[in-house]
Amino acid sequence: MVRISNIKIEISKIVDLNTEKQALQQAILSKLKISKHELLGFEIFKKSVDARKKDAIVYVYTVDVKLKNEKTILEKYSNKGITAAPEEVYEKVPLGSEKLTERPVIIGMGPAGLFAGLLLARNGYKPIILERGEDVDTRTRKINNFWTNGVLDTESNVQFGEGGAGTFSDGKLTTLINDKRSRMILKEFVKAGAPQEILYMSKPHIGTDLLKTAVKNIRQEIIEHGGEVRFKAKVTDFVIDDGCIKGLVINGEQRLNCHVVLLAIGHSARDTFEVLYNRGVNMIKKPFSIGVRIEHPQHIIDKAQYGKAAGHPGLGAADYKLVYHAKSGRSAYTFCMCPGGYVVAAASEEGCVVTNGMSEHKRDGENANSALLVGVTPDDFPGEHPLAGVEFQRKWERLAYQLGGSCYKAPVQLTGDFLADRVSSSWGRVKPTYKPGVVFANLKDCLPDYVIETLREAILYFDTKIKGFAMPDSILTGVETRSSSPVRITRDDEGQSNIKGLYPMGEGAGYAGGIMSSAVDGIKTAEQIMRRYAPLI
Repeated sequence: MVRISNIKIEISKIVDLNTEKQALQQAILSKLKISKHELLGFEIFKKSVDARKKDAIVYVYTVDVKLKNEKTILEKYSNKGITAAPEEVYEKVPLGSEKLTERPVIIGMGPAGLFAGLLLARNGYKPIILERGEDVDTRTRKINNFWTNGVLDTESNVQFGEGGAGTFSDGKLTTLINDKRSRMILKEFVKAGAPQEILYMSKPHIGTDLLKTAVKNIRQEIIEHGGEVRFKAKVTDFVIDDGCIKGLVINGEQRLNCHVVLLAIGHSARDTFEVLYNRGVNMIKKPFSIGVRIEHPQHIIDKAQYGKAAGHPGLGAADYKLVYHAKSGRSAYTFCMCPGGYVVAAASEEGCVVTNGMSEHKRDGENANSALLVGVTPDDFPGEHPLAGVEFQRKWERLAYQLGGSCYKAPVQLTGDFLADRVSSSWGRVKPTYKPGVVFANLKDCLPDYVIETLREAILYFDTKIKGFAMPDSILTGVETRSSSPVRITRDDEGQSNIKGLYPMGEGAGYAGGIMSSAVDGIKTAEQIMRRYAPLI
């Protein structure tokens, strides 16, 4: 096929899928100067929105086209952004010959564990997946009970359970990595029930509501190919002998012999980090970010980003991504922006308040929300222990819990009051979405001074980029501390830790940041296993 880039079409010309197809067909014929019968078909490879000119917003397409005379067209337009479409086929790795004496075990069923399990199962390795939390349906009921009644299950929550933390975030699939495996992951999600559009949208997302179904379908395929999934199976100890993994202890009582373990525990498995450290697994402190969630009316963001075109059905709810470099040398940025979404309670330990953001596929909620974070480094942590970052997180989460009344309500402050350093007393145009509830407080009592000062500077700066960002009655909800893992479990070129047979991977081990990069890292780790060992069939 022939790939054509940078096709621009005014948004007014696109009403639905039919008008989009017609407009693209006409653009292709015009660009290539060919007749309709020479065009055999086409598909969208990438679609984005260019809103830099608010009065002339356009869709920008890259399309792959099938033609009668592809060779002639390529020769004629080789210097005009028209090229042969590259093959988008996942390249299988050669399988090894070393014999597995036990089935490989995957700890954790977030994106890294899920996709590592899928690849291993399809290739005959019959993996066992151990997930401390519950299946996504049971997990959803537990989470709803927490959000409604403040009853936290420390093993089945927004952080732990089938699908990992990303399941209750939005299913955002944007990534900064450039890896051939990314396309494979998108295709697998579509096969499992995600919308087709994620294959080509520049900022693909599935939505929490649809992601739940996709995760269940991937689990079912793992089982159909000989894999095994065990829920409520918390790994409480690691059996290590002579520098090699020999087995796992599950729920404090059951031993599972194994010599290949893929460690995909997620960034909130603090108790497991501690067990690993005590067993001699090498790990180091890692930078991450902390801050708050900020909520605006979605229509304010739409207007700021799209001008008069705000509300156009093809544009949907607008998002943003902002960065500020403070005079102090610290940086603030927005993260995990959820258009038309909700601020959610994401605690996994008793006595802590943690926030996150979530959207469903339609992104049709009244508010937009985003994490508003400031980078912190190991120099900010208390002491030199590799897990000092965990204690740093806990300190601010516990203070937020106390400020919220010690019942998992979150401390909040209107942005105008935050900038003026006073406690809020009444709501304005924005109503909070966080459940199980909020309490007016001064957020400086649950975040470091340098974070507060950087956030104040950043909010005023961001208001120059998005008009209304600093609106006085927008809402700040504290605290967000789980932006990424506070530790990195070291690994060698073959993906193993200092304990042979133990393969750290994904976001929890410090090698990814989000669904896509975690899934890619899980696939890479599975490939390491496959190159070395022969299948079990």
